[in-house]
Amino acid sequence: MGLERIEITLMKHILRLTAAISFAMISQTLAEQPLYVAYPPPDHKTTSDRIFLIGTATPDGDVSINGQVISRSNAGHFASTVPLKLGENTFILRYRNQKIKLNIMRISTEPISLENVSFLNDSLTPSENMAILPGGLVCFSAIAPQKATVSVKLAGQIIPLSPQFQSLELPDNKAVLTGLNQPVKSETVKYQGCGTIATNLNFSGEEQILDLGQPQYQLTLNNQTITQAATGQISIISPTEFEVAEVIVEEGNARTGPSTDNSRLTPLPKGTRARIIGRQGDFLRLDYGGWIKVNETRITTDSIPPNSLIRSASSRQVGDWLEVSFPLQVAVPMTVKQDDQTLILTLYNTTAQTDTIRFNDNPLIYRMDWQPILSPQGTSQNAVQYTFHFKTKQQWGYKLRYDGTTLVLSLKNPPQLQSNLPLSGLNILIDPGHGSENDLGAKGPTGYPEKDVTLVVSKLLEAELIKRGASVFMTRNADEDLYPQDRVKMINEQEPDLSISIHYNALPDNGDPINTKGVSTFWYNPQAHSLAVFLQNYLVNQLNRPSYGVFWNNLALTRPTVAPAVLLELGFMINPEEFQWIVNPQEQQKLALTLADGIVEWVKSTQ
Repeated sequence: MGLERIEITLMKHILRLTAAISFAMISQTLAEQPLYVAYPPPDHKTTSDRIFLIGTATPDGDVSINGQVISRSNAGHFASTVPLKLGENTFILRYRNQKIKLNIMRISTEPISLENVSFLNDSLTPSENMAILPGGLVCFSAIAPQKATVSVKLAGQIIPLSPQFQSLELPDNKAVLTGLNQPVKSETVKYQGCGTIATNLNFSGEEQILDLGQPQYQLTLNNQTITQAATGQISIISPTEFEVAEVIVEEGNARTGPSTDNSRLTPLPKGTRARIIGRQGDFLRLDYGGWIKVNETRITTDSIPPNSLIRSASSRQVGDWLEVSFPLQVAVPMTVKQDDQTLILTLYNTTAQTDTIRFNDNPLIYRMDWQPILSPQGTSQNAVQYTFHFKTKQQWGYKLRYDGTTLVLSLKNPPQLQSNLPLSGLNILIDPGHGSENDLGAKGPTGYPEKDVTLVVSKLLEAELIKRGASVFMTRNADEDLYPQDRVKMINEQEPDLSISIHYNALPDNGDPINTKGVSTFWYNPQAHSLAVFLQNYLVNQLNRPSYGVFWNNLALTRPTVAPAVLLELGFMINPEEFQWIVNPQEQQKLALTLADGIVEWVKSTQ
């Protein structure tokens, strides 16, 4: 016993000595910690009228920006917002004998004002080639001086353009994050007008497109007249030789307009075929209304537009999925709409000849209804709508694919919990956000990157979920270059019951990092809404953290349909005080435990 006491006493002395040495090393590191700026990077350019400077220095002593002492957290971190004038801005940060110089360029978002009788550069539309059907409406716009007379000439037609003095511009989508998303008045005068192109145009031979050339704009002011051509050409699509687009990628990105700024529609499965009724730049407009990129399709011609009849439909169980098959003559476009306990599938360019549908009783759907949607007189774009009524409170995912010309809609059955452990039988995918030196994510005041803290918390969450019986798949377990599409592919291949993406937040340059903090949750498909709201409220209440809010957001990691998928932003890396909470190991463990408990409680609520 005496020897054991000696050994214990010696071990205590060693531990005390180790702790003293560690404390001394940490104290020395803090004492020598240089002034550091994590954001913005050198020679940063922005359109914002202000910017925040994120960084740190040893807590004792003052940090100043251009001679003004700034406030810091008790750990020495700072996040000061400074105004920006147009052009070059220089900021000198000082701490003791250290100095950092930052040059920041503010770029104007307003077009250069007009001083001469001229059009504003690059303001004439179309700026890229476009094609429409005969008789289609086409709109023109240009920016010109006030009190000018402006018109456009195309194919022998002259269309007058009217000044829009009260025209409003919308901020970028990210403006909703700072609450600055209201329309703002434009400082320039935009002239706009629309017209139809004459339909008495002659197509010769097998022409599918007839070029009309570039619209010629004319401006008259102070007895001076100038003309200028738009950079884009306008063409007319043949009304008799039909161009058809076939989707050649696994999921064609259908959108509401001809650019990636336009909102997404239900992705079109590989093999989908539709008539092309318009073109603009790199996009095709399909006859059901959506736009798709040219490089996602193969274009052919046909003597008739692609339309289909539909008669029967049937269903069967395949593993965890209920498969519903719709035999068609042509792989037509479709959309999916989800409500709380319904899913509505609409097949376009489809005419119903349905008398019989086989739909056996099953654990997921208690009834499928259908109805034809007749097209306006003079068109052939009928549609058929199918409504699935769920027996369960929660939808767990769906998939769409074409087997030849048969559309297969797969609906996921609820997971079957298997033992006394609350998550046994549940498969959960965890995606630690970002992940390499090429993808650091947001940085805290010390330069500590988001990629590291997301991995730490994700591994802690993985352990907590396994304790509760879940099977867990991690998209990464160390530093790894993963694009969003790589992570999405993993979700689609794994087909988990839940997909959770772990992130930490930052703000646009015009944000307020000192007064912005808190947890936020993002969802896209309605099947994920309940999970997003529940976890948001659970984390905020159980951890006593501020709430930054719940957002519908078009993010790659929230778009997968095979499972309820949410993205969590668990705090703001750029907020000096919240950053200290984010990197605290005890708080990280508590966060992981609480998040795992929240998932358990949400799963219970779905049963």
